[in-house]
Amino acid sequence: MSEFVEKYINPFTDYGFKKLFGEEINKDLLMDFLNELLKEEQGQIKEINYLKSEHLGTTELDRKAIFDLYCENEKGEKFIVELQKSKQNYFKDRALYYATFPIREQAKRADWDYELKAVYTIAILDFVFEEDKNEKEKFRYDIKLTDIETKKIFYDKLTFIYLEMPKFNKTVDELDTRFDKWLYVLRNLNKLDRIPDKLREQIFTKLFETAEIARFTLDQVRSYEDSLKSYRDIKNSLDTAREEGEAEGFSKGKLEGKLEGKLEIALKLLSKGFSISEIKGITGLSESEIESLNR
Repeated sequence: MSEFVEKYINPFTDYGFKKLFGEEINKDLLMDFLNELLKEEQGQIKEINYLKSEHLGTTELDRKAIFDLYCENEKGEKFIVELQKSKQNYFKDRALYYATFPIREQAKRADWDYELKAVYTIAILDFVFEEDKNEKEKFRYDIKLTDIETKKIFYDKLTFIYLEMPKFNKTVDELDTRFDKWLYVLRNLNKLDRIPDKLREQIFTKLFETAEIARFTLDQVRSYEDSLKSYRDIKNSLDTAREEGEAEGFSKGKLEGKLEGKLEIALKLLSKGFSISEIKGITGLSESEIESLNR
């Protein structure tokens, strides 16, 4: 079995995220996180059921809409939970497009009065949007359809929540709320070597036990290794782009944009059926970078 420097998995890998939040045995972790995230408007979520994350629509584009996590509560309200590791052109457009699937699925044949259940899209971001970079203290964005003049909510059943995790820099001693604790765990889990005393609660104890790599089977370790490699390849590419930009006098945003453009091209080529080797030759991206997009 491979040896890792880290004791706990990185939640920003595909495998790590789904291990913590996407398995039936761990759905109490997801439910607790959603309750803390949404308690002001949701009340208490009592039950969560996982739904198919692959959307079986009527077109080829529909069938390529794959959510990281898709679930519903006991009231039939839908939740899309997305993890995004790097900036992507039109990410907000993609999030809006994804939200249309849970809306359309509610359509009923014959007589229907068009009443809809609420839909929530929650994006946990390992980056900061360029337009938000100067708001250094604001890491949570709650978006609803709102009247521009009065600022009153026009429609409250469609909600987007963005969490820009790089902005969350609280230390353990600064954690005031349970929601703070959740964000601290997501931001720092793979950097810790033990459970901080302030997090010694039943739900977090379970999370740390679930995340401990030493408890994994050999197959689980291999799956995590592959996921971690993809994550690191993307991060290394971004870091290289920044360093090259500084050396050549380019702005950070311009160089990041060059890489993001390649990733966007790769996504389009994947959707058209190009092979990974073909895309590698066209874009110059590595195999693991392309494979990380093909999910």
